[in-house]
Amino acid sequence: MMEPLGETAPRFRAHIAVVLFLTTILTGGAAAIVRWRLVIPGDAISTATNILAHERLFQMLLAADLISVACYIATTLLFYELFKPVSERLSLLTASLGITSCVVATFSSLFHIAALIILRGAQYLNILTVQPLPDLALMCLKLRAQTYSISLVFFGIYCLLIAYLILRSAVLPRIVGVLIPALIILIALPALAATDAELIAAGHAALDRSDLDQAIGRLEKDVAVNVQTDSRL
Repeated sequence: MMEPLGETAPRFRAHIAVVLFLTTILTGGAAAIVRWRLVIPGDAISTATNILAHERLFQMLLAADLISVACYIATTLLFYELFKPVSERLSLLTASLGITSCVVATFSSLFHIAALIILRGAQYLNILTVQPLPDLALMCLKLRAQTYSISLVFFGIYCLLIAYLILRSAVLPRIVGVLIPALIILIALPALAATDAELIAAGHAALDRSDLDQAIGRLEKDVAVNVQTDSRL
């Protein structure tokens, strides 16, 4: 028996939202892993050399960030419409957190662009060896990471609220609501850890050994230790 059109449309939108949500996470996670290979904490010259040697890849990272944000915005709007009948106030709060996260993430991309402009200009003028310029580019990348980490805080709260709304509704299977927090642990925490120079170095070393599981595991472990240390302080 065919489902009524009124029931089919919300389910179809829900499936599209889930696909966009996964695209957001996977695109952002992949970009973070590639950055671990390009950025060498404390070594501005090597970082500048890596970026200029893989300039097209560095530009693709910017494109990946913008695609991730675009999918995130679409996901936020779709989930708001889907869960508004469940709780309009909570859905509005969730959507506000999602949009705020998108705005902050987009703003962080400006530092990515600034780093590329500085390095390309220095290369064109043949003054790349002038130490303040690579240092300035590395500082831009650090500011980009720190700003992006703020967006991840909003993203984490957004995901928890979405998981709660999924569990309260019948639009999506409840297993989806359970899996979303797990995705936060697997993807968002390593990306958040990438704002710390020592943690980037740990992930970079593991990636050099082609051990992705160790890279993510090490970063998640170090984040947990940092969180416990901060709570004691």
